[in-house]
Amino acid sequence: MPFQRIVIAVGRPEEATHPAALKAALAEFISTLIFVFAGQGSGLAFSKLTHNSPTSPAALIIASLAHGFALFVGVSTGANISGGHLNPAVTFGALVGGNITLLRGILYWIAQLLGALVANLLLKFVITDVVISGFSLSAGVGVWEALVFEIVMTFGLVYTVYATAIDPKKGELGVIAPIAIGFIVAANILVGGPFTGASMNPAVAFGPAVVAGSWAQHWIYWAGPLIGGGLAGIVYELFFIGFTHEPLPAAEY
Repeated sequence: MPFQRIVIAVGRPEEATHPAALKAALAEFISTLIFVFAGQGSGLAFSKLTHNSPTSPAALIIASLAHGFALFVGVSTGANISGGHLNPAVTFGALVGGNITLLRGILYWIAQLLGALVANLLLKFVITDVVISGFSLSAGVGVWEALVFEIVMTFGLVYTVYATAIDPKKGELGVIAPIAIGFIVAANILVGGPFTGASMNPAVAFGPAVVAGSWAQHWIYWAGPLIGGGLAGIVYELFFIGFTHEPLPAAEY
């Protein structure tokens, strides 16, 4: 059977102001704010409790759990309204796979970035004795190693989103999509956290960068996730959604 051609839809101009699209964007803003406030806030809380002690294995585990739980909740709250992307890389993966229009994608990106920014501004307001810092590479980690880290981790994230939430054949598997997405992010933080901070999400990196005024190597946290998310969208759409097949007769198994 031939592969289905991937088509990226721009969308009609009126979509940008359609009530359904605006509601979806608002849901992305709120859900991203919830996710980032809890995830980023957990790191600030740990720093306060430990008097700004250096990063430790305990801090890594706390960050992993907090982000995993918060993303599970964030995706769940937005799933029925916007799809629960909460991440420009997830939206980009859906876009290149032909599962969202460009205009709606732009609305989502704006909402996600604003949600992350507002979350960090709120954290700065309520936590006055801990400094918010942007994402940065650990000592000894080069930019290309960091870029590959972010590409691979985000590929895994968006591939999971496709398999559990976007694939029309997902069936009852869709019920566990939010927790599966939270689990892969939590696991990737345990792997990549000590090296790049394991962003996997340009919005997550954007918020603290603006508040802290820290833009060193910030491009990595855009390029890596967008490349990884885009690749995952193309691969899953081409090989597992676009490529249709008939099941073999039982006798030929």
